[in-house]
Amino acid sequence: MARSNYLFTSESVSEGHPDKVCDRISDSIVDLFLGADPQARVALETLTTTNLIVLAGEVRSATPIHHEQMVEAARSAVKDIGYEQDGFHWRHAEVICRVHEQSADIAQGVDAAGNKDEGAGDQGIMFGYACRESDALMPAPIILSHRILKSLATDRHGGNKNLGPDAKSQVTLAYENGKPVRATSVVVSTQHADGLSQEEVREIVRPHVLKVLPDGWMCPEAEFYVNPTGKFVIGGPDGDAGLTGRKIIVDTYGGAAPHGGGAFSGKDPTKVDRSAAYAARYVAKNVVAAGLSERCTIQVAYAIGVSKPLALYVNLHGTGEVDEARIEKAIMEVMDLSPRGIREHLKLNRPIYARTAAYGHFGREPEADGGFSWEKLDLVDALKSAVR
Repeated sequence: MARSNYLFTSESVSEGHPDKVCDRISDSIVDLFLGADPQARVALETLTTTNLIVLAGEVRSATPIHHEQMVEAARSAVKDIGYEQDGFHWRHAEVICRVHEQSADIAQGVDAAGNKDEGAGDQGIMFGYACRESDALMPAPIILSHRILKSLATDRHGGNKNLGPDAKSQVTLAYENGKPVRATSVVVSTQHADGLSQEEVREIVRPHVLKVLPDGWMCPEAEFYVNPTGKFVIGGPDGDAGLTGRKIIVDTYGGAAPHGGGAFSGKDPTKVDRSAAYAARYVAKNVVAAGLSERCTIQVAYAIGVSKPLALYVNLHGTGEVDEARIEKAIMEVMDLSPRGIREHLKLNRPIYARTAAYGHFGREPEADGGFSWEKLDLVDALKSAVR
């Protein structure tokens, strides 16, 4: 029997966190390639440390993208985040580019040829999830954690010199009868200007937390932790090395749902780690929005070079209005879950990925240029009709 009263915690990290700097650089280079060639293939990893950025991976593009362009894209991403520190500066950091052509063995498995449709870029399992805990149909702890940091970032980009780019948040919510009712603790660690006291930083952070949490949800004062170590001046890649793809739980559902293990950033949409996870979220969100359940988890499985999904699994967690098997059948009727079908349905071959690199890939608003297309609710009517 599922527990109905419990505490659950999720964390987020800001765009200036070392790992998120790497995600942003990698996705900026994905956008660079897709902007030049919508069919480009990119699998790019970034490493950062004190005044050093290393780019590695494999690419293929009908329009050549040179190393100098990738280096410039990396610098531009770091500049946009806001790093102009002695230990990590967008202009002065060394950038090493070790990107090469895509493996022919991988390409032949993915490419369409003759009667063979485009195959998945790798084997793997991907999960999607949605629930009614928030307006974004996302688990409340992760969406609140993201929004606290996004509010701080907006303040910083608006000119608040007391805040630095690197930050983390963590929200613990109390659940009663299976629904979130209040925060029991909130943790925010943010890089700040030298000379500020811990109490001064606390009061800079407080209004952002109060703005984001629903009325009456603020945790007790003793459980409101801001910069618990007392000082956070040295941050970003100067304080800790960063790597692409190390924040996969932050990127998705904050631990409230399963994760297949594959990261998103740095990958073009032929990689089902990214595109199929987006499709699974898209379908799960539409199932919940259609009133077919309060919660929905979807798993999809693929084999490298094979176009059709190997399996589709739906779990409605006992909240469904119809049987899971009917939902599975309906999904296959309204959505082509082949790699090509996903890319074309969600229009993923566009330079829309740098913006996904921080504050979550899910729970965002669909954008006019096709960004976050997987958050649309345009399958609701089709799903309702398919399960009748």
